[in-house]
Order: sequence, then structure tokens, then C-alpha cells
Amino acid sequence: MLSRREIIKLSMLAGTSFSLTASLLHAASTQTLITRKVPKTGESLPVIGLGTSATFRRIAGGEDVSQLKNVIKTLLDNGGTVFDTAPSYSESERVAGKIVQTMGAADRVFWATKLNVVPRGELKANPDKARQQLDNSFQYIGKKTIDLVQVHNLRDIPTQMSLLKAYKDAGRIRYIGTTSTNHSRFSDLATVMRNEPIDFIGVNYAVDDRKAAEEIFPIALDRGIGVLVYLPFGRSRLWKRIGQQKVPEWAVEIGIQSWGQFFLKFVVAHPAVTVVTPATSKPKHMLDNIGAAYGELPDIAMQKRMIEFIDALPST
Repeated sequence: MLSRREIIKLSMLAGTSFSLTASLLHAASTQTLITRKVPKTGESLPVIGLGTSATFRRIAGGEDVSQLKNVIKTLLDNGGTVFDTAPSYSESERVAGKIVQTMGAADRVFWATKLNVVPRGELKANPDKARQQLDNSFQYIGKKTIDLVQVHNLRDIPTQMSLLKAYKDAGRIRYIGTTSTNHSRFSDLATVMRNEPIDFIGVNYAVDDRKAAEEIFPIALDRGIGVLVYLPFGRSRLWKRIGQQKVPEWAVEIGIQSWGQFFLKFVVAHPAVTVVTPATSKPKHMLDNIGAAYGELPDIAMQKRMIEFIDALPST
């Protein structure tokens, strides 16, 4: 965890406001970073991580990636560890791996990536190409063991999950799973959760996108499967819905300092959620996001109030 002087220095680098810096300083000095245990092992993980789609992905494909180094540094220096990426996210996996290795921080990162070599419009994966994709991931992060690899978007589970199970049995991968951010595939995801020995799933969930809580999270809790949450902001949907409105005072009373923290604390409050991985390419947003890992989480009554507030806003 950063010292007071380091947080102030970092906030200047990130361009954050004084109120955010003061809030984080207070939280870091008086509160404990919220963690959740991986159900299958009891390993503790900070509830806020970093994803690499969206703007992170776009900058990773450019020439100047120094901004991404500051984002990763902000995550790690404030107690975060979980970094979620995928080979399909342009240059994100390769660039992030190089940054982390240059920082000498590979052992501080819980590296979560994905596997999918099924060509667009086809149904089957080539096992040799799948192995090559995994080899590339190992090379990028520079570790002999990857923390988590998930079959991306449920593609060819028989072939690709079998490969992941073999790598796990060999000690090359610690945790395995699969992902889906498509409501129409939730029944397929549920089938995999019931029939495969997976450790994690990755799924979309937000204050205005609660289908996972109805159909997926009960299975995760019952079967001891960890949950990575994607799209806690609904990509840009929630930002468009709130417009220029201020965070309600009743939310500020439990320590919510921004809309980002409002959305993230709602997600983290669900007991099935292990880690949320919002994507960002800006250090100030990473710093704000990690602030959601401190302080009080909304109780059931507060969650209901949050839902009612957002549902009353115009949809986009």
C-alpha cells in the first residue's frame, strides 16, 4: 500500500482532484482493502481489478503506451492485483505483459487471460493453434504458471476446456473457467458450470443489468465458482444515463465519492462476486475505481434504492 507522500505524488501524475486524493488517503489510513476469497482455494483477491478492453485496448494498439504503465502502476501500488485480458483484445495482452515485466512486477499480478482460436463463423478450435495461443500468453507475462485462463465466450468448450484441464493438471495454470457476456448464452454457461470442474466464470453484471444475479450467481454460490464481473458500467451505457447528475447524498453517506464507485460498490455487494475488472486507460479513473474497494458496501436496502434510482432514469 502507498504511503501518504506516494499517494499525493501519484494523484498529481494521474491528474486527480484533491477531494479524491483526500478520500483515498483517509480510506488507506483508516480502512482495510476489501478482498474476496476464491471459493475453491480460499485465496484472497482484492475486489477491484483492471480490465483491458475498450480504451486500454485502443491505446495498446498505438505507439505511446506510457499511460498504460501508469494505470497498471496505480492498480498495483494501491493493493490491486487482478489483471484481466485476452489475446483478442488487440495488443493489450502483449503490451501489458511487457510493461509488467519491465516493472519487475510479474509476481505481483494475478494474471487472468482467455483462450479462443475458433475462427469467426466456425465452431471448432484447432488444438495446435490453441496451444500456441497459450504459449504466447506464457511468454508475454514471463511466468511459468498463469493464474487463470478462461475459454472466451464459451467457444468450443469440449476442445478448449479439455486443453485447459490438461494444463491445470500439469501445474501450468492455477485456475480455469469460461466467460460469456451474452444473455442469450446464459443457459449454456449454466450447463458448463454444472458439468465442468471450473474455478471461475466471467460475466456481465451492473446495476441496470442484473440478469446474472438471477440466473448465474446462484449456481456459482452453490458450486463454489468464483466470479469475475465484466462491464460494470455497461460499457458507456450507465454514464449516458446519469448525464450531469450528482451522486445522491444518501450514497455519499456510505462513502461513495463518484458514480464509478456507485456502480462498482453495487456490483461488489453481491456475495457471489469475487472481483470486478473495469477497463480503463486513465490512471485517475483507476485510482477512483480502487476507491470502491474501501469502506462500507451497500446493504440490501441500499442496493434496492440504487436500483430504483437508476431504473427511473431514461434508458439509452
